[in-house]
Amino acid sequence: MSFFKLIDKGPGIKRLFVGGVHGKEGFSTIKALKRIQSSDVETGRLIIYNCDQSKYISTLDSNYYQSKMGKEILRLINYYQPEMYVETHCYHHKSYEKLIDPQREEISGVPPLIELEKGVLIGSVSPYLRTSSFKREDVCLTLEMPCITNNDCSYPENKCQNPEESLDIYLKILKILADSNNRSELETKISKYYPQQVKTARHYAREFFGEYPPF
Repeated sequence: MSFFKLIDKGPGIKRLFVGGVHGKEGFSTIKALKRIQSSDVETGRLIIYNCDQSKYISTLDSNYYQSKMGKEILRLINYYQPEMYVETHCYHHKSYEKLIDPQREEISGVPPLIELEKGVLIGSVSPYLRTSSFKREDVCLTLEMPCITNNDCSYPENKCQNPEESLDIYLKILKILADSNNRSELETKISKYYPQQVKTARHYAREFFGEYPPF
């Protein structure tokens, strides 16, 4: 399940995409990360790393970064010094409502994730990681999709996503990220498809991070 790929297109922004950071998520995220090609990056560098299966510890738990996998991610960040950092995750359907819950900040200490479409969610990375390892102008995002290995869904039919459709949207966003050089360019590109979601992301960023926005 471990996977590494470096795409080097010369001078430009450094991007780091990391998948499967805990539990068995890597079995799903690798299906998207492996499909990113050299042609998807015009300038700069893209480092792609999909993690092996590991014990599940939430990245919102500060103890995560004391774990073997957490330390490995910090090592990657320190070594490559990316200006764009993207964590790719997947979730089980039973977690969907919790991730997008408007009360998530009160319950878990972070804003809710925002659905783009087909169950693909976007938001910021762990506040601990965002504020300790990156500069204010860096782009740091979490991207979530329904786990492909999880085919059962107890929600009503309109809440159950087709895994392949979700994967296509997920990959589309990753390719937009891979070809963006800064936050402004990224927001412009994503706004063409999801204007309201970008507006909501800005609102959450101002409320949560104040003068240290993640998006």
